[in-house]
Amino acid sequence: QVHLVESGGGLVQTGGSLRLSCAAPGSYFSFGAMGWYRQAPGKQREFVAAVNRGSTTSYGHFVKGRFTISRGGAQDSAQNTVYLQMNSLKPEDTAVYYCVADGALITGPWREYDYTGQGTQVTVSS
Repeated sequence: QVHLVESGGGLVQTGGSLRLSCAAPGSYFSFGAMGWYRQAPGKQREFVAAVNRGSTTSYGHFVKGRFTISRGGAQDSAQNTVYLQMNSLKPEDTAVYYCVADGALITGPWREYDYTGQGTQVTVSS
């Protein structure tokens, strides 16, 4: 059983920064791609970013250089960790951010992932 655990969400003012983390404690599964989706109240789920083992990245159209996704280091457990550095945050970035992962290497926004975390709330005040 794979469990993804997110952390790092919170309340921040417009223009501020947050760093989200996601790990799979106790999992020996080697993820091909890991990423983030978000969902705001009353809106559809939206692709944020993804990165694979080869460090290929994809970003949602709204990111525009504000967010950076990265994987953990070369140690086995760290490879199953993904980070999302979010800068220049805006009120419209307010949402629950979900970590996703599975064994495939594809990072595009059009696919489903096998594993999804419980989500972490990000709130940006104006």
